[in-house]
Amino acid sequence: MKDYAAKDIRNFAIVGHGATGKTILSESMLSNGGEINRIGSIEGGSTISDYHHDEHQRQISIHSSPLHLEWMDTKFNLIDTPGYLDFIGESISSLAVVDLAVVVVHAVNGIEVGTEQVWNYANDYGLPKMIVVNGLDRENTKFDEILNQANDHFGGNVFPMQLPVNSGPGFNQIIDVLRSELITYTTDGSGKYSESELPEEWHDRVSALHQELIEYVAESDDSLLEKFFEQGNLSEEEMRDGLHQAIQEQVFIPLFCTAATQNTGVARVMDFIAKYGSSPVDRAKIKGENANSGDAVDIALDGRDPVVHVFKTISEPHVGELSFFRVYSGSITTGLDLYNTTRGRSERFGQMFLMNGKTRTSVTNLNAGDIGSVVKLKDTHTGNTLTGSNNKVKIPSVKLPNSNIHLGIRSKAKGDEEKIATGLATIHEEDETFVYNVDSELRQTVLSGQGELHLQVSIDRLKRRFNVDVESFRPRIPYRETIRANGASKYRHKKQSGGAGQFAEVWMRVEPKSRGEGIEFSQSLVGQSVDRVFVPSVEKGVNTACTEGVLAGYRVVDLKVDFYDGKQHPVDSKDIAFQMAGKHAFKEAFMTANPCLLEPVLDVEIKVPEDYMGDVMGDISSRRGKIMGMDSESAFQQIKAQVPQSEMYHYSTTLRSLTGGRGIHAEALSHYEEVPKDMEAKVTASARAAQEEE
Repeated sequence: MKDYAAKDIRNFAIVGHGATGKTILSESMLSNGGEINRIGSIEGGSTISDYHHDEHQRQISIHSSPLHLEWMDTKFNLIDTPGYLDFIGESISSLAVVDLAVVVVHAVNGIEVGTEQVWNYANDYGLPKMIVVNGLDRENTKFDEILNQANDHFGGNVFPMQLPVNSGPGFNQIIDVLRSELITYTTDGSGKYSESELPEEWHDRVSALHQELIEYVAESDDSLLEKFFEQGNLSEEEMRDGLHQAIQEQVFIPLFCTAATQNTGVARVMDFIAKYGSSPVDRAKIKGENANSGDAVDIALDGRDPVVHVFKTISEPHVGELSFFRVYSGSITTGLDLYNTTRGRSERFGQMFLMNGKTRTSVTNLNAGDIGSVVKLKDTHTGNTLTGSNNKVKIPSVKLPNSNIHLGIRSKAKGDEEKIATGLATIHEEDETFVYNVDSELRQTVLSGQGELHLQVSIDRLKRRFNVDVESFRPRIPYRETIRANGASKYRHKKQSGGAGQFAEVWMRVEPKSRGEGIEFSQSLVGQSVDRVFVPSVEKGVNTACTEGVLAGYRVVDLKVDFYDGKQHPVDSKDIAFQMAGKHAFKEAFMTANPCLLEPVLDVEIKVPEDYMGDVMGDISSRRGKIMGMDSESAFQQIKAQVPQSEMYHYSTTLRSLTGGRGIHAEALSHYEEVPKDMEAKVTASARAAQEEE
């Protein structure tokens, strides 16, 4: 492949809801570009981008896959992204490094929750967008309805650059609005087409749309707007000049028609991207920060010193770690010494590749604006920035959504703990939305992800790649213990069993505090009954009791402890004696103060189509949840609720079942509140039984 300048590079991500045909659209593009001989199939596991074991197994895209091809003297760096929201992190990371979002919409299902999600993320990065309505060869397509939906959802400036003539089985004809002509595709999957005059019955509609397109284009450029007002029209050449600018300014959102499985319409989409799509030149400056001072700086495409951002890391068999990167400034050559400004380490760039799935093409040089991969970087991870020695800047890390689905895991075999720890760290490195936490308080390892499927895929990957056997379980809930009233105790610790004895007596009072105020320890000793040197010992004993719990083994919170009197022995009183006395005095005082359990309550936001509101709200109520409010968001409704964490296990699966896969949710800790009495008894009994088993 030849060396491409920034102006001739097209970096775009193919995004959308699940099962819209993004991977087959990518296949068709690769076929048209001559990178592959035939279009693969999802069912046959023969697509270029879905080449991982877990993708073959489940027949869905799980990983974003950078691809490349040449088309009309431009280089396409396209990224095929997963559509299932469990793997939304892959889409977000991809959108962060491209210049254009190609949003694929299913020709039958229309705008779905995932469509809106990726659209909003593309907006976050200020990306121009185009829409591809795919699957127009299916039964029951509804192009006009989808066009109206798109305008309702995305601001009224979605414009059909094409119209399907014979949508449904046998679909092969498209009207080109820009050129006012009929395009007829062959049905052999080659993507070849012929052009002919517009049929008479389409003249009026296409003429009106063409005039509307001229007005959109004119709005993007003052000089074109002036010509339009003077002449009432624009030439084709003037239209071409203005289209690119109109897309960059998002004056309008072009919409196209395809049936990717038949390679129908794909070539004209590629033509449009090559002619009018965004290049790195359109985003010639990005925001970064000085690695030393933290001050905001501009990172310029035409800068002399290299600036490279790593946006994805995967571990490939027989290759090792493969880092995907974009060059934002300067150029990169094999063997170049760079500085990792994120980690403060030097790094030598090794062998570089362009990727098409697992096929690697070696390159020795990549210019600013290009995307590539490099093997075996020593100490560079996803989100890191590499620069030359004279330009130490950092590109901000991608902000990913919270992972709010949780699952506990434990090893089935002793001695695998280290391998499991290594495996979890590696998977997190490859996928930052997969999070794990070794919870010392509850003695459990908890995995967190975007959905149950996300976690299951991660666990399967852990088992397969690191040869470990683990089992999953419902994580223990981090309940808390506190008191509702004042309490007091007098506890004597006395030990006489040969040798030095132990003696301490502690008098203690406890009283409740407001939620979130924590533990306050104080002493109000008077006189000389207890030497003040033993106060820290008593406090240490209290802290131990608070950590271990009293009612059910959960951490104690939100109370005040006062050590107000006691007794000591001139010989047998020592640190350990007052620790023990403090611990047991606290437990006795706690049990006299009307103790109770607290449970974590989550803020939950649920986005669903309006038709499912009743079912979803009923389900929330059945989980002891409280509806806090509702908002409209285009055609979707947003429900805000507070639900106890104990009631949210496997919620994403339930929500998808209730909404036909169209509902999504997010959750975050809100506060702690008292557990109902009947539940408190069950939780306490279960916790004590678990303690006895241990």
